[in-house]
Amino acid sequence: MFISTVEKQLDAKRRIVAPAELRAAVAPLEAVFCFPSIEADCLEGGGQALYDAYASLIDEFPFGDPARTALETTVMGAMVQLSFDTAGRITLPESLCQQFGLTDWVAIVGLRDRFQIWPREAFRERMAGQRQIAREALVARSRLRLGGAQYAGVGPANG
Repeated sequence: MFISTVEKQLDAKRRIVAPAELRAAVAPLEAVFCFPSIEADCLEGGGQALYDAYASLIDEFPFGDPARTALETTVMGAMVQLSFDTAGRITLPESLCQQFGLTDWVAIVGLRDRFQIWPREAFRERMAGQRQIAREALVARSRLRLGGAQYAGVGPANG
């Protein structure tokens, strides 16, 4: 499981020290799978479970379906397997670093079964928007559950 957000600095060779929790989450594979995220302008990654989840999703579409081909091309075709060196670092491919502006400080964002790697400042900007969406989603969900009554402690007056 990948949780929390940590900021790390890429070195001159595009290496990043992977948090111990990330290394433990992918053990015994000793590697992570990374690819351009479909949902955001960042890298997405995870262990064997994430790879298997995408493979299963793709297999739900029949051969020849344009959605299957798009997913195979976008996810599997762009995916790289990155191994940890003896210091616990992974080296990000230059092409992916250039694509997403990963040049110095990055944010590694845990999303349970996967993680994202963002340029630090881009993630800070995204986080503000994500917090607002989360607040609105909680308020809407609480209204559905309580038949229109506002959930105690959640809402514009308390947020």
